[in-house]
Amino acid sequence: MEPRGRGRAYGRARGQAGGAPQQQHQRPGPPQPRPQQPRPQQPPGDHGARGPSQAGARGPPQGAWGVRPPQPAVAAWPRPQMGGPSHQQPPQPAAGRGGRQGEAEGAIPRKVVGEGEGAGNNDGRGGSSVRGRVTNRREILYTRPDTVTDNKKGTSGNSINLLSNYFPLLQKGTWCLYQYRVDMAPDIDHTGKRKGLVREATRELLRGGYIFDGTVLYTPQRIHNDSVELFANDGQENIRITIRLVGDLARGDIHYLQVFNIIIRKCLALMGLQLIGRNYFMPDAKIVLSEHKIQLWPGYFTSMRQHESDILLNVDLQFKHMRTDNVYDLLLECQGPNARREFTSRIIGGVVLTYYNNKTYKIDDVDFQSTPASTFKMKDGTEITYKDYFDRKYSVQIRVRDQPLLVSRSKPREIRAGMAETIYLVPELCQMTGLTDKQRENFNLMKTLSNHTRIGVESRIRKLLDFSRKIHSKPEVVQEIRRWDLNIGENLVRFQGRVLSPEGLVGGGDSRYSGGSQADWTRELRSKPMLHSPKMERLAVLCPSKFKNPAQDFLQLLAKAAGGMRWSIGSPKIFEIPDERAGSYVDKAEEIINKSQPTLILTVLPNNSNDRYGAVKKKCYVDRGVPTQMFVARNFTNKGLMSIATKVAIQMNCKIGGAPWSVMIPLTHLMVVGYDVCRDTANKKKSFSGMVASLDRQMTRYYSITSEHKMEEELSDNFATFMVMACHKFKQVQGVYPDRILIYRDGVGAGQLPYVLNHEVDNIKRKLKQDIYKNTELKMAFIVVSKRINTRIFTEKDNPPPGTVVDDVITLPERYDFYIVSQCVRQGTVAPTNYNVIEDTLGLSPDRMQMLTYKLTHMYYNWSGTVRVPAPCQYAHKLAFMVSQHLHRPAHRDLEDILYYL
Repeated sequence: MEPRGRGRAYGRARGQAGGAPQQQHQRPGPPQPRPQQPRPQQPPGDHGARGPSQAGARGPPQGAWGVRPPQPAVAAWPRPQMGGPSHQQPPQPAAGRGGRQGEAEGAIPRKVVGEGEGAGNNDGRGGSSVRGRVTNRREILYTRPDTVTDNKKGTSGNSINLLSNYFPLLQKGTWCLYQYRVDMAPDIDHTGKRKGLVREATRELLRGGYIFDGTVLYTPQRIHNDSVELFANDGQENIRITIRLVGDLARGDIHYLQVFNIIIRKCLALMGLQLIGRNYFMPDAKIVLSEHKIQLWPGYFTSMRQHESDILLNVDLQFKHMRTDNVYDLLLECQGPNARREFTSRIIGGVVLTYYNNKTYKIDDVDFQSTPASTFKMKDGTEITYKDYFDRKYSVQIRVRDQPLLVSRSKPREIRAGMAETIYLVPELCQMTGLTDKQRENFNLMKTLSNHTRIGVESRIRKLLDFSRKIHSKPEVVQEIRRWDLNIGENLVRFQGRVLSPEGLVGGGDSRYSGGSQADWTRELRSKPMLHSPKMERLAVLCPSKFKNPAQDFLQLLAKAAGGMRWSIGSPKIFEIPDERAGSYVDKAEEIINKSQPTLILTVLPNNSNDRYGAVKKKCYVDRGVPTQMFVARNFTNKGLMSIATKVAIQMNCKIGGAPWSVMIPLTHLMVVGYDVCRDTANKKKSFSGMVASLDRQMTRYYSITSEHKMEEELSDNFATFMVMACHKFKQVQGVYPDRILIYRDGVGAGQLPYVLNHEVDNIKRKLKQDIYKNTELKMAFIVVSKRINTRIFTEKDNPPPGTVVDDVITLPERYDFYIVSQCVRQGTVAPTNYNVIEDTLGLSPDRMQMLTYKLTHMYYNWSGTVRVPAPCQYAHKLAFMVSQHLHRPAHRDLEDILYYL
């Protein structure tokens, strides 16, 4: 059976792995004095050395504002000879991945772990001890369309009192953040030394909190002179330190907010939480599942940002899956002639945690030629084995001398922060994180995990308030926040939302019904005629011989379920195969298509094997253009078989061009488009985009198209071309081009939003105006849909009802955005969907835009209820997922007008 549940998203994280590390890099230029936007400055923890001509420079820096011109850094330190011809350079041992925390723990080749100064020591004053960096790599992006300048709030629906997982930031008086430029003469290259000298020189000058990244200093305390000279001794000579005021940061400035986030992250560390990856977790509160060799570490995600009228701290509960086995255990599991290949395929792309320094690393490769007995050169030129190094540095004994080493390649920003380009890890010292595919298929394990991770509303509120109490009760945290003249609200943010009225649904024979307050019409659907029911002329059933009898029984039940919805499946014909091999399925499917020309093939599978499933789908969808419906044999004994039969009947009806229901859409000649991207599982270097466009007013007919691409530019060009093709298809069906076009774009990460805004939208508008709307106005809206967000919305004791809309308080002032809770959730805490309108010339009010979006969440035919996103968006995801996971090429053109991917 192919129904996958309630609007569930099947995509995986779409972030692309970091590219090959740079061999050379430049030190970012310093900030210009305000007014009013500081230029990018050097991030803290940047240990990049300057070129040889600058290394021994003396005297103040040159330039209009005393700024050094940026100089290229030296190339990454080459790895010395190992003695073997296959190794030009030996690997470097894993140190701390300092690039993420703003301090390099001395990763080779800059320096060996623990040698020399760190990137900031804790002196208790909130200075360079703050872990983090203030960079200018991401500015606040203004995406609010020019057509929405004032009010972006709707009015329809009933008011509801809501809470969210945000705490307000309280600032005392006229709080301001000042930015200072710090220069040294003679110049000091080492960022750690620069921080140490500033810390010593400013003990009396700066008694409050400050953040210094090696070049720029931020503090809420204004120094009495705009320029001051101090002196400090580095052990060899006196260093003149010039601190010069650059300007003050405006409220809402990106640096202004980054400073707050760094302060909060330091507070989490002071609370005793442990940093793993990007978030902080509580190892003392871990949940041990010994029978599954898994530990659950609870923790927090935090982010501070300027919202509509206040700066709010978003706090969400997180869990880290930690496995009790290590990578060497995985290595031992891989046996036989293909052991190396198996181990490589299972470990590459995974994330490990090193026992000795609690850092996480993504594995990019395995070096089977290197072992812990291999040597490398230390900073002083002496050679040492990896085994001896870990013994000396961490008092860690490596037991197995002949195990291969794991390779983790640093990202460019980490290299700029002083990390080695390539880091080598010892499998024995690496703990596995995350879940394997086998573990994810373990029903009992996943149910046990969900009991701990699916947190109800009352429990979530209690845990969030516990977080607030810890912030306000731990003396070290209170002291740190007071240094900055700040305070964090003790209670969650409260505000009013609106609940839209339940939508009425339209079935066949002018039947009408409603999903009610729970937005679920399963019961009504079973006894109502479907809206459109094409004739099933020839239904072929492909199944192994041993499943023939239960298949016949199921067909009777299927006919009964379809009859209740006033649809006939005709007289199905069973085609048997003697075994369960994928080849047998494919050969029989070819024979059935050639001889019987079936309307649809119902295929009975013995299990969920991807190979067998993919083979049949490729044959039918790519080669022959025939719809198929899969059914897993274990469902023959399911107690809810009648309910399953109903869902299968609905899917089969849709796959031959039918439609079970619709909602009232008030606009004529409106084309709604969904677009999503999924990465190909067979080739990670390419992705497949899926676009689905509506062709009728009832939103029951769709045009589907997909293509593969390797670059963003290619994706953007394809999207624009698809839009033109969809408009031509719309005219072919309706007789006119669409008057309005509404696009829902999924699969956009935060870093991709500027590209979507500046390239995708512009390309689509330009292409449509060139080819179709030459003499008429193009009315189009482009909405970015985000499901994977950390915002949670709830009432005092329960989840809000479906149709809840939030368009104030927790939304963003630079966006035309809103949240909708469209689905009914009875367990855990509901996650709303965020809609960011970045282009809008439709002429619809915010109220109408919200109502139309909610209507479209009723139109996903895989579930007789509302889903998290508008149906065209979910269809686009299903299409891209099907092609990238199983077909690996676009489907036959005969299938473009039907929902074959349900």
